[in-house]
Amino acid sequence: MRILLDNLLKRLVAHGDLSVIWPDGAISHYAGRPGRAATLAIRDPAIIRRLVTDPAMALGEGYMEGALDPVDGSIYDVLHVLLSSVQESEGRIPALRLRNAFGRAFRPLAQLNNARRSKRNVAHHYDLNGRLYALFLDRDRQYSCGYFPRGDETIDEAQAAKKRHIASKLLLDRPDLEVLDIGCGWGGMALTLARDYGARVTGITLSEEQLAEARRRAEAEGLADRVSFELMDYRAMTREFDRIVSVGMFEHVGVPNYPSFFATVQRCLKPDGVALLHAIGRFDGPDVTSPWLAKYIFPGGYSPSLSEVFAPLERSGLRSTDIEILRLHYAKTLAHWRKRFAANRDAIASLYDERFCRMFEFYLAGSQLAFEVQDHMVFQIQLARRQDAAPLTRDYMIDAERAAQSLSRSISAPHAASLRSTAS
Repeated sequence: MRILLDNLLKRLVAHGDLSVIWPDGAISHYAGRPGRAATLAIRDPAIIRRLVTDPAMALGEGYMEGALDPVDGSIYDVLHVLLSSVQESEGRIPALRLRNAFGRAFRPLAQLNNARRSKRNVAHHYDLNGRLYALFLDRDRQYSCGYFPRGDETIDEAQAAKKRHIASKLLLDRPDLEVLDIGCGWGGMALTLARDYGARVTGITLSEEQLAEARRRAEAEGLADRVSFELMDYRAMTREFDRIVSVGMFEHVGVPNYPSFFATVQRCLKPDGVALLHAIGRFDGPDVTSPWLAKYIFPGGYSPSLSEVFAPLERSGLRSTDIEILRLHYAKTLAHWRKRFAANRDAIASLYDERFCRMFEFYLAGSQLAFEVQDHMVFQIQLARRQDAAPLTRDYMIDAERAAQSLSRSISAPHAASLRSTAS
């Protein structure tokens, strides 16, 4: 099996330099075009067979189990070499070709996310101990792509900018607009729209942990009269709203359910309403979810290509009135999360264990690289039932975003001065 793995790595590594330390101490080097260098130690000989027969699953599991260890670097460095090479080389590797063919054949079944299955999938990831997310996300617990206009924002600045960017596209031009937040997470977006824009927001989620925290936050901020949160599948919503927003939830819908999702938006959006969909997508066309990611992190999850999104969207009766692609913003977001996770690793290990920490490290590193060296991106699609629901140019978005940013600065400046005065 060692010979087979050696041959596999010779075919795989097309970019960068990977050194492998075998269980007996021998070292092999695999090099492609100039790039990042990394070293991987194989601690357990039993993992070699699994790496040959199912590399996509075995790499993550081997790291979780401690059978595979980076040396003089992190799992990010190892994955950088492998993932920057795999799209170029996977056609030459039978195990990867077979796994992808199998994944494509059974993809509709894997994404058959009815209401019951969706709730179970959401609980798998989002009903974890709430303190975990507080230890690596921003203060508002925004668990989606931040927005980096300058590129050097802190994670809190980037997530605040993301919310302003989305709000500008929702055309919140008057108070008391009724807004539906599909997949509201821990409530940060809904609370922001109510507090800063005067909206009345209904947030829906399938996570009981998120629901409890969102309701607690609404009470604590004195916004319970303007924001309500419900445990509800999107397909069950029947009320009409002036605005609809969905951030980081569409990845859990599944391609077979896109017609139902867009039918819900069309049904619940008033004739003159505006909706905004923010989700992870792919540049290079339809593909499959990583089997490791589907098993351990996001069961039923999938990041679509735009070609998969627009066919059901076009049939829904909705109009796509604006489209924007955010390219490396999520890579920057995940880099912040990885850094914060590492800084709080001991606290996270006390909540779970070493295996859980390694699982999350693999997930965060692989996700960052999906945006840095592979084909992932984030898309924002503004939707309406009528073509005249929004102005004809983007000027109103820019004006609203700048006005909100200016107001935020004017509010935060006295607060910062007060803090400096107290400190002195």
